[in-house]
Amino acid sequence: MVNENKKYYLWVLGCQMNEADAERIRSILNSLNFKETNYEKEANIIITIACSVRQSAIDRIFGKARNWQKRKDLVTILTGCVINEDKPRLEKIFNNIIAIQEINKLPQILSIKSSDLSPSKEYIEILPEYKDNFKAYVPISTGCNNYCTYCVVPYTRGREKSRSSANILNECKKLIKKGYKEITLIGQNVNSYGHDLKDELSFPELLKQVSDLPGNFWVRFATSHPKDMSDELIDIIANNEKICNYIHLPVQSGDNEILKRMNRKYTREHYLELIDKIKKRISPLFLSTDIIVGFPRETRKQFKNSVKLFKYTKYDMAYIAQYSPRAGTASYQMKDNVTKKEKKKRELKLDKVLKRYALKNNHNLIGETLEVLIDRKKNDYYYGKSKTFRDARCQADNNLIGKFVKIEITKAKTFSLEGEIKKE
Repeated sequence: MVNENKKYYLWVLGCQMNEADAERIRSILNSLNFKETNYEKEANIIITIACSVRQSAIDRIFGKARNWQKRKDLVTILTGCVINEDKPRLEKIFNNIIAIQEINKLPQILSIKSSDLSPSKEYIEILPEYKDNFKAYVPISTGCNNYCTYCVVPYTRGREKSRSSANILNECKKLIKKGYKEITLIGQNVNSYGHDLKDELSFPELLKQVSDLPGNFWVRFATSHPKDMSDELIDIIANNEKICNYIHLPVQSGDNEILKRMNRKYTREHYLELIDKIKKRISPLFLSTDIIVGFPRETRKQFKNSVKLFKYTKYDMAYIAQYSPRAGTASYQMKDNVTKKEKKKRELKLDKVLKRYALKNNHNLIGETLEVLIDRKKNDYYYGKSKTFRDARCQADNNLIGKFVKIEITKAKTFSLEGEIKKE
């Protein structure tokens, strides 16, 4: 292919890991003298970083890619999480489909010589071109060994593979030196970091070493698996000012039989004991979760156990998904016997419980002062996330984007706060 237009468009679906993958793809294409555009119509290369967790995401990709086919001058590449069962149809509408582990082969695919990139280099070690200039995702591992029965990740990304702590710490040091204010360590399961490497740090040790680096910044992480979250990790979060008091702990179900069917490897009792430990040691705290309603053969009684768990934990946020079968997963062989109508009913029930407690939690913050990292402006307001991951907004005359500000909370909504800049 001749490098004439030199414009590319990245379409990212799904999680933080996909965003981090996009930053590595951006780095490769920029090194080849391509320029990124925010407009599909301007691009002569479109790269889609897919998420195959839900069928709806793949359906969206099909819809867009069919329109792209009409353009004869356009090269389309699909990567990210793509399951084998979807490939036959996708291959008909994309010029190339490559595994995310093979993005270092992009120069070859585009028929461009590159002396800067070795085809044998681990993709996760490719230096990224960060999307923001004050917030960054730093992958510490990729892949997953857990094989939850509803999840495609082990089949699309492979088994867990950790980066060396030396490389992670080096990347973090460079970010801090450049003035980055927020670093988020990411992996499919951060808690099992280093298990595949000899004489490597554990995740709690790595988190502490990152947070001990000199500089004015926060550290976040995602995502934790309840079966691997240790007392040591909880203590390190509780005792370190730079580590944000935000924990995303996916429960997926509040019923033991469903958890067993999901192959989650923990019980409801273990999860609630973990929540109690976290709330006792870490304050203030923002707690969020993922949960699936309508899993195969989930009875109304079993669903009620999820409702009871929500009422006990009083989450600040929850990502509630209706179960949808995905080819290639173990649960695909199970009978999807909960109707769409019932799934929607259960989703709305949990959402109602979530909103009740989220609003109450936010109302309790009126009069409090929160430190917020401002990341955008819309109309007359600056918006950002607090150290505890709460959405907050305020007004100001000077530019606050990329800065820490202290906001005294005056108003509270279900999932957002509003306040005034605290005068020193």
